[in-house]
Amino acid sequence: MIDQQIATRQVLWNITHDWVMYVLFAVSLAIAGYGIYLRLSIWRRGVAVDRFDRPAERIKLLLRHALLQGRTVRERYAAIFHSFIFTGFIILFIATTVVMLDHRFGIPIMRGAFYLYFQSFVVDVFGAMVLVGVGIATVRRAVIRPKKLVYTDEALRILALIFLMALTGFLIEGWRIAATNDPWGAWSPFGYLVARLSESLMSVETMTTAHLWTWWLHSALVFGFIAWAPYTKLIHILTGPLNIYTARLDPSGVILKTLDFENQDAPLGVKTLANFTWKDLADFDACTECGRCTQVCPANTVGKSLSPRDIILDLRDLIRAGGSDPMLAFEQPVVNAVPATAAEALWECTTCGACMEACPVFIEQMPKILDLRRFQVMEESDFPETMQEAITSLESRGHPFRGTQSTRVDWAEGLNVSIMADARDADVLFWVGCGGALIERNQKVVRATARLLEKAGVRFAILGREEKCTGDPARRIGNEFLYDMMVRENVDLLNGYGVKQIVTSCPHCFNTFLNEYPQFGGRFEVWHHSEFLSKLIEDGRLALSEKLDASVTFHDPCYLGRHNGRFDAPRQIVRIASRSSVEMAQTRENGFCCGGGGGMSFVDEPKDKRVNQERARQALETGADVVAVGCPFCMTMLEDGINARKGDRDVRVMDVAEILWQTMEVESKK
Repeated sequence: MIDQQIATRQVLWNITHDWVMYVLFAVSLAIAGYGIYLRLSIWRRGVAVDRFDRPAERIKLLLRHALLQGRTVRERYAAIFHSFIFTGFIILFIATTVVMLDHRFGIPIMRGAFYLYFQSFVVDVFGAMVLVGVGIATVRRAVIRPKKLVYTDEALRILALIFLMALTGFLIEGWRIAATNDPWGAWSPFGYLVARLSESLMSVETMTTAHLWTWWLHSALVFGFIAWAPYTKLIHILTGPLNIYTARLDPSGVILKTLDFENQDAPLGVKTLANFTWKDLADFDACTECGRCTQVCPANTVGKSLSPRDIILDLRDLIRAGGSDPMLAFEQPVVNAVPATAAEALWECTTCGACMEACPVFIEQMPKILDLRRFQVMEESDFPETMQEAITSLESRGHPFRGTQSTRVDWAEGLNVSIMADARDADVLFWVGCGGALIERNQKVVRATARLLEKAGVRFAILGREEKCTGDPARRIGNEFLYDMMVRENVDLLNGYGVKQIVTSCPHCFNTFLNEYPQFGGRFEVWHHSEFLSKLIEDGRLALSEKLDASVTFHDPCYLGRHNGRFDAPRQIVRIASRSSVEMAQTRENGFCCGGGGGMSFVDEPKDKRVNQERARQALETGADVVAVGCPFCMTMLEDGINARKGDRDVRVMDVAEILWQTMEVESKK
């Protein structure tokens, strides 16, 4: 129990004419409000999009990632200083509110135990944490200097301002404690330390005068901070939480918007800033310049020019370059208007989505890149020649592999595989996919999958020569018109056969069927083959008694893992069917792309800047004998990368279905 005496202190001790403070506060709010109004007026120029549905889910997202800093804390060093500053500001804001409620409105809450434990001790500790956080952040920028950060004078000025606000706060607290001989001063440990040090250097009169002037300096710094924030990167204090609340709630594989081909006035894709949605424009202002998106970008990692961070910041700066009339920038063509949107960079994106997964404020970088691609492809016909060849092949042959001589059914030679036209009673459609049917190496994968389905007694069929590409390569390259046409043809075909369940070994086909076809009336139960095979094992329809005598590491396909959150099924197969398994350093949500997505499978990359070889290096570092995959594009890319880097080691790349079937073959030979 705390004495009979009531613990408290005099608010605004030594301060007269406090009305000036309220005037300054009102002025700072007006200036800040105008800055926010300017941002809102710019966002309103964007295309409408609904991001306020499902409020319960959005509030949960806000609490997890804005209040609890879910993604920010993933990086240990940044987590420390950001948490110190962020939580310190929250506590100091609460403390200031308590003071005003007590002083201005007469609500007696700054009393007794609450005053001592919270208003004195807790507030003092968190104020010190702000100072420590600023110190750590300054060392990071001035000494460590990680490559991913953007180095500006503005960032240093912000840190200096926060430091001065916290420091002057401790000075005026310490001088008040010393000058008034506050009996409760020791409950504010850092303020008390200032008081004891000051007593040996300053008289009471000097401390009283210094307190007065420093109090007003502190107030000016705080009000200046409020007024200045919306005109700097500090705007993310507001736009960050807003961006998190309005983030996509569906898997990232469904994030691309459809185009209105009936509207003759709208460009196909993004030509100018005005063609972005309001959420895209808000993304620009939400960027904290942390650089995490660029740090995890596979193209940037291997030395290419693509930088998701710079695309966002350059587009933001393009708007701000308009000065007093930022709307002027909205009429300029975006591509090549700033360095980061140069055509070369746009065609280096693998659409892996790592940038979006890493962003602490949920900026959507990848869809913006694809929207810029769409305009270049459909309006300008300006994109890499090898991608043009893939598009031409899609238009004429129904698949993107221009040079292949295989047919859709060659892989099934010698197998008892039914064609859907002849097996209307099939329970499952096995969608083979272009990469599975037409690439010789991947034909072994679909053969193994078909044999496993047959062994488990699954009644399945294939479309055979009627199967065409799902349209995924066309959409990711940027030809939305071709994609739209292919989807509609496929939906009519599948609905005509009454297809209910689809199993496919291609994550790109899986993602397209699952997330994009429903928009066109194609609603199916979609399984990646690893999921379906794993379920057959769980149901006892596939029994294993042998294991592959090898150590296996699994590579997460981006369109199965990061884009759709399917991580466990392929790993379950690896654990069951192999002697041992080991994870790579970058795995699951943080997995590293094979380099084949986004149309990059059809691009001949520079030999010294190949994403697949970087992923191969990571796989080889595990010491595994087998690199397991679950995607035909990953198979092609990683086999090429492993063969280039493995040297004398015996390392194989195998699909999970091949691993599973090999254990079945071992069993059958016993």
